[in-house]
Amino acid sequence: MFIATGAYSGSLPKAPGTWGSAVGVLLWLLVSRLDLLPYGAIITLLFFVGVLSGGAAEKIIDQSDPPQVVIDEIVGQLLALTAAPLHPVPILLSFLLFRFFDILKPFPANWIDRHLCGGLGIMLDDIAAGLYALLVLQLGLWLYGL
Repeated sequence: MFIATGAYSGSLPKAPGTWGSAVGVLLWLLVSRLDLLPYGAIITLLFFVGVLSGGAAEKIIDQSDPPQVVIDEIVGQLLALTAAPLHPVPILLSFLLFRFFDILKPFPANWIDRHLCGGLGIMLDDIAAGLYALLVLQLGLWLYGL
């Protein structure tokens, strides 16, 4: 439960996904200077840990995709921040973009959210949201020459 809830940040009152995303930003600050390969390895490892811990948390809480489980937001936020410069503006934009896409759930995130269950379903819709946020952020950085 500690891992699935992002060190219990998902148990904080109101907007647990936002708290989980904030934990993702804090974790990113610790690993942001890594090269792309080890950074990607961390995201991949956390994805698989999230599938296992998220699925186990579903059984413990006895609820499908419980709001307290925020490991998916942590991993999605890390994905959204891939290759982002260590500057407050892109970090904030990444956070806002990820939250926007996580809440909006454009295809295929909405399909995944409705059709996949267990730990894999918990994780994959946020991976989709993280990819959307990553693409929009990187496009914006490229357009503005950052």
